[in-house]
Amino acid sequence: MTIQQATTEHAAAVAVLFDAYRVYYEQAPDLPGAEAFLAERLRNRESVIFMAMEGGELVGFTQLYPFFTSVGMQRAWVLNDLFVLPQYRNLGAGRALINAARELAQDTSAKWIMLQTYSSNANAKALYEKMGFEIDSACDYYYLGV
Repeated sequence: MTIQQATTEHAAAVAVLFDAYRVYYEQAPDLPGAEAFLAERLRNRESVIFMAMEGGELVGFTQLYPFFTSVGMQRAWVLNDLFVLPQYRNLGAGRALINAARELAQDTSAKWIMLQTYSSNANAKALYEKMGFEIDSACDYYYLGV
């Protein structure tokens, strides 16, 4: 298993997995839209995407978005997307992708990485907890649809 950072040249390949990830979260398939969205994020340097490769095949990805913590007065990262093809789960791809995210955070002097997942996603939650993520029970998160 190797991990590499995606560039705009990888947008089409990553989009296939990104579209499957979105479908998992009950969104309509939209491969052209997925590719355009990722290409724009990469072109504008608005996100960092790491790809998990096995034998030359793309088997997983994670996408992180930068932001800042005012209280901590440092950069932080949102690990917004993590997806591994079902047949490659439990083989280390998720761990390797999270380790790449951790390395990015360290290299950019970030305060922390945050993520969210469905409460019912037991497999993802178990992985995150094994990797050292902790549930923030001190904060409530609100969303305002616009």
